[in-house]
Amino acid sequence: MPQSLSILSDLVSRFSSRAAAYDQSGEIATDNLADLHKAGLLALTVSPRYGGGGKGLRDILPLIGTLAQGDPSTTLILAMQCLHHASIAADPHWPEDVRRMVSEAAVQDGALLNALRVEPDLGTPSRGGIPATRVSQKDGQWVLNGCKIYSTGSTALRWGIVWAATDEETPRTGHVLVPLDAPGVRIERTWDQLGMRATGSHTIHFENMVLPDSFLVDLRKPEDWRGAGQDLTLWHALLIAALYDGVARSARDWLVTFLHARVPANLGKPLASLPRFQIVMGEIEALLLTNRAMLSDALARYDLGQCSVTDANLIKHVVTDNAIRSVETGVAAIGNPALSRSNPLERHLRDVLCARIHTPQADTALSAAGRAALGDV
Repeated sequence: MPQSLSILSDLVSRFSSRAAAYDQSGEIATDNLADLHKAGLLALTVSPRYGGGGKGLRDILPLIGTLAQGDPSTTLILAMQCLHHASIAADPHWPEDVRRMVSEAAVQDGALLNALRVEPDLGTPSRGGIPATRVSQKDGQWVLNGCKIYSTGSTALRWGIVWAATDEETPRTGHVLVPLDAPGVRIERTWDQLGMRATGSHTIHFENMVLPDSFLVDLRKPEDWRGAGQDLTLWHALLIAALYDGVARSARDWLVTFLHARVPANLGKPLASLPRFQIVMGEIEALLLTNRAMLSDALARYDLGQCSVTDANLIKHVVTDNAIRSVETGVAAIGNPALSRSNPLERHLRDVLCARIHTPQADTALSAAGRAALGDV
């Protein structure tokens, strides 16, 4: 965690002051990332053996929710950094020299990494299927070919953890570590979305890229992956929930300021004094209170080993849906000013709508929860 709450507050303020410009340009906020490195936040979940913070979900979840109030795009890049370094620290399949290399790079240089999984034809691997991105043996070397879309952080990443398959008669699937500054990597700037515009989630192409054996960090038969990575999946769901809850809280804070500052001539007092807007704020507070209670309960049960992936996925669905409803309620209440590009509420609305596209989507979370409730049918 940051050395003090004042440092965290300062980061939120800095990120917030830059967010509109990066939203407009669609570029990754590299100065935000530099600030995170300076504050020691890019190695929070790296194992202490390599100089990292060794922090767990209880430390990371509130941090992500808070920083997202400044800039959720930067915070998503940080969330993926924390998520995957926590997984690397705990994963016995990673070769020790490779684990040490990426861990020490995060500590010393603030080197970023992320998992690159989604493909144009496959979609998200969470719904099954063999990736078209392949590693093949050619002249005694492993060679990678393929592409990944929605690669958050792309141009700022040093490493990609690429979900790939071998071209063996019985393919193995799994994780291949790729240095993204190496020959054979090409980034195509395809990310031009409604919201979360500064995540740099472009398409990355791999073209006859040679990899050392040790960079094929974990390849298994597809059936051997069943049930694997449960903690990673749980962390992901809860971090996404906290992030978009942070967007909704930033929208709420802006709305409070607006309602106090807006004094119509025919009213002679702030909009905040009207019962109509007090009810609106009450509705928003109820949604955000529910989110806070759910995330706090999830952490408490996680500490006791009682929070399942099904629970976490359902929490992600409910919390992000509440966040969207919260922002939409404020937009509907104040009309045109809410949709003006000069006001941050318009950006918060676009950002929070992106919550729905993150794994797990609503149908997956709800069907799994329903099956768990009904038992074997």
